[in-house]
Amino acid sequence: MRLRWVCHIGTLMLGLTLAPTTHAQTSEKIVVDGSTGVMPLVAALAKAYQEQYPSVTVEMGKGLGTTARLQALAEGTIDIALASHGLVVEELTRRGMAVHEIAKVAVVFGVNASVPVTNVTDRHICDTYAGKVTSWKDLGGPDLSIAPRTRPDSEVDAEVVRAKIACLRDLTMPERVKVMPRSGDMAKDLATSEGAIGMTTATVVEQSRGQIKALSLNGVIPTAANVARQIYTLTRDSVLVTKAPPAPPVSRFIEFIRSSAGEAVIVANGAVPVKLPPP
Repeated sequence: MRLRWVCHIGTLMLGLTLAPTTHAQTSEKIVVDGSTGVMPLVAALAKAYQEQYPSVTVEMGKGLGTTARLQALAEGTIDIALASHGLVVEELTRRGMAVHEIAKVAVVFGVNASVPVTNVTDRHICDTYAGKVTSWKDLGGPDLSIAPRTRPDSEVDAEVVRAKIACLRDLTMPERVKVMPRSGDMAKDLATSEGAIGMTTATVVEQSRGQIKALSLNGVIPTAANVARQIYTLTRDSVLVTKAPPAPPVSRFIEFIRSSAGEAVIVANGAVPVKLPPP
């Protein structure tokens, strides 16, 4: 049952439109866009929601920046804006919006399945991204070139790892470190590039069907349990921003996320549910 709610990574990278599987006299459509880092988890929730309510269509966008997603929500071109940080709740409240945190998820260093290494230290990471270490052999693996990948410094995954790993904080990465603009770009590259390493989320790893593995960091495995206990500290929030109050279809979707069925989907996708107050 658990695997039923884990979306395939290829579907997420292309964006997802969930069409109704049966016709109903009254259909509902919810349009979602925003942070590409939050999108994989919400796509899995949307898939499970439509399985339960086939008359509902959840349309996933391809990503919008912070300003664009809030403007789209205000203008009504989307119903839910996805975000992870940088939200001023008081300001959004004044704008007639509401914030709903649904989960916390581990930010991880994911590697291509070709890499047998399972653990790295902060120093390993910094030496890898600085270009001092270029082969997995130097980290206990095979004689295989390391292909380092990163996200733009303004993106959450990059911000989290730079904030938590001191030697990475002010590191200027050399040209050989490939920048992946979107979460889906990183997921696709890690899944297909031999020897690749890059920052992503536990949800993306879970949805990769074994194509991507998450490394433990300083001996701490990035499990949901370790995130919940705050033992693994590289985490990001998964947040839905809606109009206040949410439209009835959106409110019902949030109620599903808050239910035991929604929490099961969140857990199955490598994240930790956050209890929400009623919308």
